[in-house]
Amino acid sequence: MSPVASVLLHVDSQPRCAMRLALASRLAQRLEAQVTALYTAAPVLPRGLGLLSENQGLALAPALDAERRVQARALFDACAADASHLRWTEADTAQPLVAGFVRQALLHDLVVLGQRDRDDDAAGVPLDFVESVAVDSGRPVLAVPYAGNFTDVGRNVLLAWKPTRESARALAALLPLLRDGARVHVASWGSDPREIEPLLRRHGVEAQFHDEGRAPNELGDALLSLAADLSVDLLAMGCYGHSRARELMLGGASRTVLQAMTVPVLLAH
Repeated sequence: MSPVASVLLHVDSQPRCAMRLALASRLAQRLEAQVTALYTAAPVLPRGLGLLSENQGLALAPALDAERRVQARALFDACAADASHLRWTEADTAQPLVAGFVRQALLHDLVVLGQRDRDDDAAGVPLDFVESVAVDSGRPVLAVPYAGNFTDVGRNVLLAWKPTRESARALAALLPLLRDGARVHVASWGSDPREIEPLLRRHGVEAQFHDEGRAPNELGDALLSLAADLSVDLLAMGCYGHSRARELMLGGASRTVLQAMTVPVLLAH
């Protein structure tokens, strides 16, 4: 039995959702998993309507929300026409958006989310949606960038390793996603990346190891630069090794990567 049998995918009405649907579908087919596409979005008034009164906005919101739901369902139906492993569902609106999504994430092996475009006022999810789900659910999260075209993951991957619980969980989440014959890179700053070589070999994985020396001040930037140099299709890393509140205030590798990611990122907390 595959360690990933059930995938939870966040769907919305944005055009980028179609690419996220296709990626989750292809991944699920390879893993012989089922995908639950969960539609959830907070009420958002589009730009240009900011001059409306509060009452006018409240009156218009239900129609706009219904329109966004129809758009999201159309994106799903186009992807699911010949895919029996995809299932549509909608969030319980009686629950807060993030708490309701996290509650559903607990019931799946992997969660697929889209990176939030900070300039997108119509996203319908908070700016910290990805990290909130990763931290609060404890489930591995595959975050897909809002820019670029990504059809598959697991052919050429980079694991950011350090001897922590979060990194160990990222490694465990990564192993089922590797394609046969995948190129695997393991990089460490301030620790020995080869310490996980015996475990990788037991899983039949041959890896290249990158000892990057002392950790720089901007570790997130260094990690993204290495991922670009290696042309990887997936970056796996632990999420928020320090307290999340501290990282949100001071920055940190997790926050930098989530804001500037250019390839899909697998996060584990």
